[in-house]
Amino acid sequence: MLERTSTTERYARGVIAAVVAVAALVLAANAGPARAVEHGPSQRADQVQQVAHGGRS
Repeated sequence: MLERTSTTERYARGVIAAVVAVAALVLAANAGPARAVEHGPSQRADQVQQVAHGGRS
């Protein structure tokens, strides 16, 4: 027959589960894709011109 767990043990398991859940959420939030390298203003202007002219230089 199964024994009942004590109230303290249940609360301890709940707190541990909550800490693990928060840690997993923090790790997941920080594991996003790397940010793109920012280009200088002249490179951005060249890209905009290429797009505006349909890829023609």
